[in-house]
Amino acid sequence: MPTAGILILRMGLQQFERRLERLVEGAFAKAFRGQLQPVELGRRLTREMDLRRTVGIKGLIAPNHFDVYLATADYERFENFGEVLNRELIEAVREHAGQERYQFLGPVEIVIHEDPDLSTSTFAIESDWVEGAGGPSDWIVLPDGRRVGIADEIVTIGRLPECAIALEDPNVSRRHAQIRREGLDVVIVDLGSTNGTKVNGVTVREHRLLPGDRITIGTTTLRFEPA
Repeated sequence: MPTAGILILRMGLQQFERRLERLVEGAFAKAFRGQLQPVELGRRLTREMDLRRTVGIKGLIAPNHFDVYLATADYERFENFGEVLNRELIEAVREHAGQERYQFLGPVEIVIHEDPDLSTSTFAIESDWVEGAGGPSDWIVLPDGRRVGIADEIVTIGRLPECAIALEDPNVSRRHAQIRREGLDVVIVDLGSTNGTKVNGVTVREHRLLPGDRITIGTTTLRFEPA
C-alpha cells in the first residue's frame, strides 16, 4: 500500500477510535473500567467488513447487517446505554465504508444479543448482506438532471474519478466534501477543501440539508431533493 494510503487508513482508524472512546467517558467510565470496551467491538466490525467485502457491479459491497453476541455480564452492562452504543457503532461502520469506498445493499443494522455460553470480555460477530426494500430515500440532482441516490453509504464529491460524484473542475479538491446520514438527517461535510463548500450561497463546514438546498462545489451547483 502506498504511504499516502497508509496515512489515510491510520487517520481514519484514529478518528473512528476517538468516536467510540467518547462512549466510555463521563457517566460510563466506571462501567467499562477493566472490562470489554466499545472500541473493541468497532474494530472487529470494520475488520468483518474488510474480510467479507465482495465485488459488485459498481464496486465493493460490504455487509450491512451485523449480529453481535456478548457474554451475559457484558450484555447487561452494555444494555444500560444500548441505544447510544448502537447508534455510534452504526456511524463508525458508515464512516469506514466511506473511507474504503464500500457500498451497501441496504441500511446498516447492528443487533446486540446475549450469549450465556460466552466468557466475559469475549464476543462474536456474524455479518450478512441484506437488501433494503425501498432503495435510496433522498437524492442529489446534478446540473444535467442525473440523480445520485443517498442510501446508507457516504457519498463523496470531488475531482477524483472514484468519487461517487466526480466533477472535472480545477476549483474542486480531489476529495472535496461528503454527504452522509446522521440519524434521520442528511448532512454535507466539507473535507478541508481549498475553495470551500457553499449551501444556498453560504460557506459551510457542516450543514444539515433541507429540501431544495443548493450545494455549490467549485463552479457546479447541485440540489438536494428528498424522495
